[in-house]
Amino acid sequence: MDLGKVDGEFLRETVYPRLGADREDVRVGPTAGVDFGVLDVDGQALVIATDPLSLPPGLGFERAGRFALDICLADVAVSGIAPSHVAVGFSLPPAMTDEQFAAAWRAIDERARELGVSVATGHTARYAGVEFPWVGAATALGVGDHEDVIRPDGAEPGDALVVATGPAAETAGLFATMFPDALGLDAATVATAQEQLDETGCVEDALAAANGGAVHAMHDATECGVQGGLAEMAASAGVQIALDPDALPYGDGVRAVCDAIGVDPLQVTSSGTLLIAVAPDDAEAVVDALRDRGTRAAVAGRVRDGDGLYAGGERLDHPGTDPSWAAYERFRE
Repeated sequence: MDLGKVDGEFLRETVYPRLGADREDVRVGPTAGVDFGVLDVDGQALVIATDPLSLPPGLGFERAGRFALDICLADVAVSGIAPSHVAVGFSLPPAMTDEQFAAAWRAIDERARELGVSVATGHTARYAGVEFPWVGAATALGVGDHEDVIRPDGAEPGDALVVATGPAAETAGLFATMFPDALGLDAATVATAQEQLDETGCVEDALAAANGGAVHAMHDATECGVQGGLAEMAASAGVQIALDPDALPYGDGVRAVCDAIGVDPLQVTSSGTLLIAVAPDDAEAVVDALRDRGTRAAVAGRVRDGDGLYAGGERLDHPGTDPSWAAYERFRE
């Protein structure tokens, strides 16, 4: 089995036919390309999402803790509903010291306070066989009105495609921080790329976009990056997305790091990069709302009748496997 997320066929054959009891309060259940589920609780929408927790020691544990929480909360925020609670389960490696965990937990607490998010419950333990960076999982929750929920599969023909932050900011920031001397790049480029990791927290961006105009779909480009995320959005909505790669907002140093590690920036994990389908008359307002926050944003494509993802007339398929995983193993060794 390949590293990273399993593919849609595996989900359809193995997971989706076996989802436990059929309950009417599940309004959105597990769906390929959809970041979250939705429950109905007394007429309110409870948006819920679960993600693995990663604490790469090379980031420093405080920075890693903040990064881990941002990734988890993003999958609720892209619904347009603010995350309000989180449940955290840690399966810690025996090599992790109390002091290292305390540093990560302080950062998680500080970031949660910034966003008004409360830790509702959790589990913390060390177990043999666990290794960095994957140290558990977290579930984020948010409550709002059903009519305010934005789904990743809601793109409509005629929509403009807004991209915020840009491709591969996460990957470039991670590699520049963890392997600065192995990239063969000048110190200034490495330092600039390291700063991209601070662009991966997108909770505030997602809420600003949702309030900026008629957003029909929003997706966080995590594993397999912009290319994978847009392919998922097109497939789940039954539309065609025409991407203009030249219009994408790249951060400084991103292309250089991707070249150094031998990956396509469109195909690698890009947490914090929002893919937003918005009514065309509101596209510039959404871009302005993001730029007002200091976030790179641009209109970088259109949604059309048809199917699939295209760039310059060429169809771009879902990468299937994120190439940054193999690059990470090479550099770690």
